[in-house]
Amino acid sequence: MATEQGIVIQAGLPHRENMALVKTVQASACAACSARDQCSPNSQGKDREVEAINLVNAKAGDVIQISMDNAALLKATFLLYVFPIICMLVGAFAGNSMGKAWGMDPSTLSALVGIACFIAAIMVLRKQAGVIALKSKYQPKITRIIGHGTPDPKDGCKPKASDNTQERVA
Repeated sequence: MATEQGIVIQAGLPHRENMALVKTVQASACAACSARDQCSPNSQGKDREVEAINLVNAKAGDVIQISMDNAALLKATFLLYVFPIICMLVGAFAGNSMGKAWGMDPSTLSALVGIACFIAAIMVLRKQAGVIALKSKYQPKITRIIGHGTPDPKDGCKPKASDNTQERVA
């Protein structure tokens, strides 16, 4: 399970009461990711705000842990990165076959159909992104309250030693 720490900015969002707005600092989960610069170049250590499902009834100011299931994360990664490439390859092979069958240059038709299939896959993903994003398995969840108070700026969102830390786990 991919986890990150953050602080709740707002609990009970207007459009969904079971959601919370969480501020995180890009840190541990992003440090080992080879695509971290693609999300937001030069954003190491910068704040991000995400909506998360509030499973533990966290309140504004709580320092929390958010988690996302690895299977959902891998499926989303597959859809975003691998699916368009597979569509492009299928299109390229189909274009090559069509070029030979129709007496056209197979390389040119292969490139054109491959690019068209890649663009079509991106358009399908963009259209479906809103539907997929609303599914709870693709949304981060607040799974633990670590403490309450202002996070220590040196340690990202870890609570200061002086905070009264209490843990509530979902």
